[in-house]
Amino acid sequence: MFVGRDTELKQLNRMYAKKGFQMAVVYGRRRVGKTTLIDAFAKGKPTLYFTAQQRSSLQNLMQFSRAVYAFFGMPEDSGAFPDWRSAFSFIATMAERRGDDPFLFVFDEFPYAAETEPSLPSVLQIAIDHELKKTNVRIILCGSNEGFMESEVLGRKSPLYGRRTMQLKVKPFDCFDAALMLPGLTPEQCIAYYATFGGTPYYLAQIDSDASYEENVAELMFSTSGILYEEPLMLLRQELREPALYNSILDAIGSGETSPKRIAERAGVHATSISKYLKTLVDLGIVNREVSFGENPDTSRRASYALADPFFAYWYAFVSRNVGAIEAGAGVAAAQRNAFGQALSTYAGKQFETVCMQWVVRKNLAGELPFLASSFGRWWGIDPRDKAETNIDLIAADRQSKSILLGECKWCNSFDESKAIEMLERRAPLVKGFSRRLYCLFTKNVPSEVTRKKASARDDLMLVSANEMFEA
Repeated sequence: MFVGRDTELKQLNRMYAKKGFQMAVVYGRRRVGKTTLIDAFAKGKPTLYFTAQQRSSLQNLMQFSRAVYAFFGMPEDSGAFPDWRSAFSFIATMAERRGDDPFLFVFDEFPYAAETEPSLPSVLQIAIDHELKKTNVRIILCGSNEGFMESEVLGRKSPLYGRRTMQLKVKPFDCFDAALMLPGLTPEQCIAYYATFGGTPYYLAQIDSDASYEENVAELMFSTSGILYEEPLMLLRQELREPALYNSILDAIGSGETSPKRIAERAGVHATSISKYLKTLVDLGIVNREVSFGENPDTSRRASYALADPFFAYWYAFVSRNVGAIEAGAGVAAAQRNAFGQALSTYAGKQFETVCMQWVVRKNLAGELPFLASSFGRWWGIDPRDKAETNIDLIAADRQSKSILLGECKWCNSFDESKAIEMLERRAPLVKGFSRRLYCLFTKNVPSEVTRKKASARDDLMLVSANEMFEA
C-alpha cells in the first residue's frame, strides 16, 4: 500500500522536470519506505533500476551489467563490464544519444556496492564530472545505512560532495499518515497502534486487520517467531559497530532514565563517553534530545533524552524487559500482564502528546492556527511560586508577534476539565516573553457540554478531541 509521501513525490518530480543532469540522494533507515517511494515516483518514467546486494563487487557489477543491457534493449548475456568506470561511461554514452529525452537511473542500496568496492564513490564522481553532467540523466542514489550516506555521499570529505542537486531523508510517517495504512479503525485505535508500531510503513504493514490490537502485538512482538521481535537489534547491528552497547543505552532510556548521567550509570557506560553515543542515536532518529522551551539547545545543561520513535519506545518499555518470558514461550502471558490495560494507557498518554504536536505542526503548515508559529516544544522546570516541579505538555510560539499557544494533553476517559484549563493558565506565565497567550486542551474524548460552552465564550481557548484531530 502506498500512502502519504505527497511532499516527497513533489520534490522528486520537481527535480525530474529540471533541465540538465540531476542527482538526488535519498536515504533513511531500513523499513521506512524509500524503495516504495522511488517505485511510485518512477512509475511511467523510463527507469534503469539496480539494487545492490551484500555480495562481492564482481557479482554486483555482473548484476548491474545485466540491468544496464536490459534497459537499453541489448542482450542481457552481452557480458559484464570490465569495471564500474566502463559501466558508467556506457550509460553516459547512451544518455547522450537520447539527447533531450531524460531517463531515471536508480542505484538502490548504494552502500552495499561501495562496501566491497570502496573506490565506487570516486569512480562515480569522475563519471559525473567528465561525462554524465553533460547528459539529461536523473540519478537517484539510495541507501539505508544513514551513517554511510551522510559521510560517504553527502559529507564534505566524500568524492561525491557537491554533486547532488537535491537530497531527501525519508522519515517515518506521523500518526495521521500512519492512519492511512489502518483503514476502518477509530482514532483511538489508530493512536494506540501508532504508539506501539510508530510510523514505519513496514511495521504497519504487518498488522492483521482481522485480528485485535492485543493479538497483533502478541503475535508480532511477544513471540520468538514474531517478525518484529528482534527488529530493534537488527537495525542496531546494521547501523552501528557496538550494537550491544547501544542496546544497553536504549534499554536505560526505555526504563525512564532521561539525563546523560543516569543513562550512563544504568547502561554501564563511562560518563565521559555517553555523549557521543547519545548523539549517534539522535542522528539516527531513534533518540530525541530536548531542552525546556526557551533554553538554548547548544548551551543548556538540562537536556532530556527520550526514545523518539514510538516503536522503539514501546519495544524497550515492554518487550525488552520481558525477553526472558518470551524466550521461555510465555510471551502472550507476559504481554497480557505487563503490556496491555492500564500500562498501555499510561504509555499511550505520553505518545498522545507527540500526536497532538504533530496535529499542531500540520495546522501551522496549513495556516490554520491563530498565528504562524516558528518554534515548538514543551516546558518543564520549577514553579517559583510553590517551589514545585511542573510542566507544559505542548508549546507553539512566535517571538516576533509575541504569540504563544500552550497545550495540555489528556489521554484518559474522564478528568476535571475546568481544573486542567485553570492549571494550564496558571503555568502560562512561567514561559516569559509573550503577551498574547492562547490555550488548547487536547482530550481523548469529546469534552463535556459545560466545558464546550465555556470555551465558545472565549477567543483564547480551543478544545480538540482525538476524533476532531482525524477529521479531514
